[in-house]
Amino acid sequence: MAKLTVSDLNVQDKKVLIRVDFNVPVKDGVVGDDNRIVAALPTIKYVIDNGGKAILFSHLGRVKTEEDKAALSMRPVAAKLADLLGKPVTFVPVTRGAQLEEAIANMNDGDVLLFENTRFEDLDGKKESGNDQELGQYWASLGDMFVNDAFGTAHRAHASNVGISEAMKAEGKPAAAGFLLEKEIKFLGEAVDAPERPFVAVLGGSKVSSKIGVINHLLSKADKVIIGGGMTYTFYAAKGIEVGNSLVEEDKIELAKELMEKAGDKLVLPIDNVVADKFANDAEFKTVEGDIPAGYMALDVGEKSIELFKQNLADAKTVVWNGPMGVFEMSNFAKGTLELGKFIGSLEDATTIVGGGDSVAAAKQLGIADKFSHVSTGGGSSLEYLEGKTLPAVAAVSDK
Repeated sequence: MAKLTVSDLNVQDKKVLIRVDFNVPVKDGVVGDDNRIVAALPTIKYVIDNGGKAILFSHLGRVKTEEDKAALSMRPVAAKLADLLGKPVTFVPVTRGAQLEEAIANMNDGDVLLFENTRFEDLDGKKESGNDQELGQYWASLGDMFVNDAFGTAHRAHASNVGISEAMKAEGKPAAAGFLLEKEIKFLGEAVDAPERPFVAVLGGSKVSSKIGVINHLLSKADKVIIGGGMTYTFYAAKGIEVGNSLVEEDKIELAKELMEKAGDKLVLPIDNVVADKFANDAEFKTVEGDIPAGYMALDVGEKSIELFKQNLADAKTVVWNGPMGVFEMSNFAKGTLELGKFIGSLEDATTIVGGGDSVAAAKQLGIADKFSHVSTGGGSSLEYLEGKTLPAVAAVSDK
């Protein structure tokens, strides 16, 4: 990675602004899933263990009304972070002003401070998510250096990532990547741009429209692109296969034809499907090859498809998986996702990466997340990276 990283910085006695991704589920004042907090700990600990003052900030949910503020405060997150660090975390319930400035001025080396949800600023004209220049400059003025460790928002230009980076660099101060951001770009970047071959991409999810860019980009990079999930049936329709009541994007059928022509034998589609008479776990279901009967919809790939996919993955050295193979939330239609995930995770000599919100959720729900080389923390960011897009927040980090 040709970007400045936190390990390149001398943080001793410095006020280090750290943009983290603490956008975690909170219910009744309790954090439900602390994975994103845990993922940020290496960067936070590096700063405080090396004598820096860690000033943390993150968004949480979408703040549209004053009522949202009560449910979306970072206070419970500060409490969870203190538990994980085993030391106090000062929580400041504002995003700017004298209270925040005084709290930062009173910090000692090794202290940790978390200030309020950056999106509280969006109640006054989307200043955070609109990358308001004045807000970015204000936040930058609170520290000596900036570390961005929030890959989950790297595909968005906000005041708390791009705004601060640009303001810091304008003042000759460093804007660096944290360990998590560095790791994400290393794994995804090497997988897509310099993969060890064979490189196989596994793409699932419901709609072709959400994956057009990814499919297009990866067809030029990968040796095989395996297609599963709901978007399969738009390709089926393009091939003239009957799809019953399965999900089809009529306006994308011609595009699916073009993609198949471009791909040749690179594109691998399911050859059998688990179909049901309604969208429910208690539906009557069966496995069919070829045409999907009228009155039925495909909700998972079948056994023969799983075996076909395994054959195409068996000798892979790099695998990127984005999107489930079926409706994994329903136990009767989770087998394709589970079996494929298990198999990818069993490839001992391969770099295996799972990215995208649904596939990461599936990997975690099905208990196979620890089998992969890397589980991406950024759904939208990983998807845009796989499309070959430049992520604004990564571009804004200082070059080495």
